[in-house]
Amino acid sequence: MEPEDLDLMYLIENDTELWPNGQTTVPFSYYTLKKYLAENSHDIYQDRQLRLVIELADGISVGFVDLQHYEPRHHRAEVGIVVVPEQQRKGLATEALHLLSGYASTHLGIHQLYALVPEDNAASIALFQKCGYEKTATLKDWLVTPAGWQSVMVFQLVV
Repeated sequence: MEPEDLDLMYLIENDTELWPNGQTTVPFSYYTLKKYLAENSHDIYQDRQLRLVIELADGISVGFVDLQHYEPRHHRAEVGIVVVPEQQRKGLATEALHLLSGYASTHLGIHQLYALVPEDNAASIALFQKCGYEKTATLKDWLVTPAGWQSVMVFQLVV
């Protein structure tokens, strides 16, 4: 990530519709996100996470694909992905996940990627299935949302 990605990061991190999918419960200030960019080592071995930017051919940033909860002993990491609404359904997320899995396997030695997908997120379910992820479990009442408790599906890809 570059300092130029701060505006996009601010928009995505503060999109309250995405909050039920993660652990965010309060907005992030520009200052907090700028400090994160400056202080993060961007080294998956140190931070146990890696955030990569999804860019169009002209260099415009349109989303993020993340490795988080990296577990070096077991060679696995959780995948997160978000693309701005106006750029969705154009194949960008599919391409980003394919590139990420190749990078994770070849350069990081990761054996397994997994994603936790809310059961009502049909687009994400279709995306992970299209990219070769297999649904292996359902975690009941995993997320609390404004509408109540929601289960998530576990999708795994052995790379």
